[in-house]
Amino acid sequence: MYNILICDDEKDIRAALRIYLTNELYNLIEAENGRQAVEIADSREIHLALMDIMMPEMDGLAAMEKIREKHNFPILLLTAKSEDHDKIMGLNLGADDYITKPFNPLEVQARVRSQLRRYTNLGGMEKPKSGTLTVGGIEMDDEKKQVTVDGEPISLTPMEYNILKLLMESPGRVYSSAQIYQSVWNEAAYGSESAVAVHIRHLREKIEINPSEPRYIKVVWGLGYKMEKM
Repeated sequence: MYNILICDDEKDIRAALRIYLTNELYNLIEAENGRQAVEIADSREIHLALMDIMMPEMDGLAAMEKIREKHNFPILLLTAKSEDHDKIMGLNLGADDYITKPFNPLEVQARVRSQLRRYTNLGGMEKPKSGTLTVGGIEMDDEKKQVTVDGEPISLTPMEYNILKLLMESPGRVYSSAQIYQSVWNEAAYGSESAVAVHIRHLREKIEINPSEPRYIKVVWGLGYKMEKM
């Protein structure tokens, strides 16, 4: 059973999402504003959250920033088509993906399933692959789902972990943004460049001494990204 937090100040939106996501595998928990969402995340085990951006008391971005201080479960932002700036800001603050209003029910279901699958794999709820990946001072224990940089453990979101794993599995290989998106998000890569760039930037902030002059994750201009061989 997965605990899914639905946070939106509009009752009709919460009702629609409840209809789309009602099944025997999901326990749906509702919040009317960001402050309630933070309180629920701190008091209950949450496996995924759907978070509206524009809400009273505490907006979705502020709530997500507070949640990310303690929790790494996937967060999907609920956005309007006109909120492109907020989408990018949300990805910077730790969102894993976003769903644009008005919702397509099949898209909502698919994105939730996809994020839960990655999160449960990362959390060890399914049998993991054994092995350790090492590139320079970065070590990834894929059995324990732990990453250290120069011996110090770092906390990664599921998206960050899977991007890093993809790059570490083939040091020196260049992946385009579309290839990274298709491999990690497991869906068509339309409009993927900004989402991948934001996650790469966030990942660099955690693994690089100087993110503006990265040692590990390099840009190959016009082609994509690669993990530098060490």
